[in-house]
Amino acid sequence: VVATGTIGASRAAYFLARGLDVEATDPSPGAEQRLRDAVDAHWVALVQQGLAPGSSPQRLRFHARLEDALAQADFVQENGPERLDFKVDLFRRMGAATPAHVVLASSSSGLAVTDMQKDCAHPGRVVLGHPFNPPHMIPLVEVGGGERTAPQAVADAMAFYAHIGKRPILVRREIKGHIANRLQAALWREAFHLVDQGVATVEDIDTAISQGPGLRWALMGPFMNLHLSGGDGGIAHLGGPIESWWQDLGAPSMTEALQRQVTESVAQALGDRRASDLARARDALLIKLLRAKQV
Repeated sequence: VVATGTIGASRAAYFLARGLDVEATDPSPGAEQRLRDAVDAHWVALVQQGLAPGSSPQRLRFHARLEDALAQADFVQENGPERLDFKVDLFRRMGAATPAHVVLASSSSGLAVTDMQKDCAHPGRVVLGHPFNPPHMIPLVEVGGGERTAPQAVADAMAFYAHIGKRPILVRREIKGHIANRLQAALWREAFHLVDQGVATVEDIDTAISQGPGLRWALMGPFMNLHLSGGDGGIAHLGGPIESWWQDLGAPSMTEALQRQVTESVAQALGDRRASDLARARDALLIKLLRAKQV
């Protein structure tokens, strides 16, 4: 695990919970202690989800040098800053420090693999392995390759994530933001538009999703839900009204006034609650939801 911030630490904890040995590295001061503290904090939820045989936080080893962490690696999960120049140099270094068969997977939320792999000595093994927050709980991983990625590397990454209990999907063509982030962005765009136009408050919109379609979306995706909305004829009977809504969707600009309005509204909705408390409550419900979906 290369880079152990919020995403990297969450992924390290999950790998440990699946019975793997984890070699981690991060150059920032105090990174090792923060990582171990994060693993301990995540372990409670991971125990509730069920641990693999042999899993233990004691199987985590931290290295100050990138090259030392990669010396024994069979699979590398990179979680560095979302800056192309940083990623290019990091993949160059990782490529030089690992055997040619080792898959190098990036957690990048929007960068193209083609751009990240350009200076890597073995670009064929560079893939996308994008998780969703918190990665130690959310099953989805987006996997894809760049122009110089070997198909076998993509297949190996898909198989690896599936083997450890994730739900990988294949990004079949490089596109900014991949798949799920683009779907989220579409919803956020309209949410900001509705606030900007005075149609609804921030709290109203959160309620509209969390107490409305969001409940169904947690059970099945948009196409299957749409199919059920079509009655006996299913999705084949739908089209006209939805297309008219598409044509009326907004395209807001993130002005200072809109950003300030949303920020103040979120703070008001939070009240005395801290974001960390909200995250814990979310995770507790998420564990129950994941269990229910396994039945």
